[in-house]
Amino acid sequence: MARYGIKKKRKHNRGSMLGITLVVLAMLCVLGYQTVQVRQKSDQYADRLASIEKQLEEQQLRAADLEAKRIYTQTKQFVEQEAKSKLGLVNPNEIILIPTE
Repeated sequence: MARYGIKKKRKHNRGSMLGITLVVLAMLCVLGYQTVQVRQKSDQYADRLASIEKQLEEQQLRAADLEAKRIYTQTKQFVEQEAKSKLGLVNPNEIILIPTE
């Protein structure tokens, strides 16, 4: 009789081990799926970050250009150039030559 009890325990242990193995495999599948999703999100965020950094660099260059233009517009040379081109003004000692055709 002792032998019969041992065989029964072995069968019971096999069933338990099979159940535990199935649970562990299911958890591994879920974990693998979640890992793939997290990697995809990470790649999306990395692409977005690169795009934003590129935009930031472009805007910094634009800001530098605008600052240089702002400084230039405050110079005497710019004021004289605008007065000549838009208003037709000349300095007192300048002679205007108009070409004839």
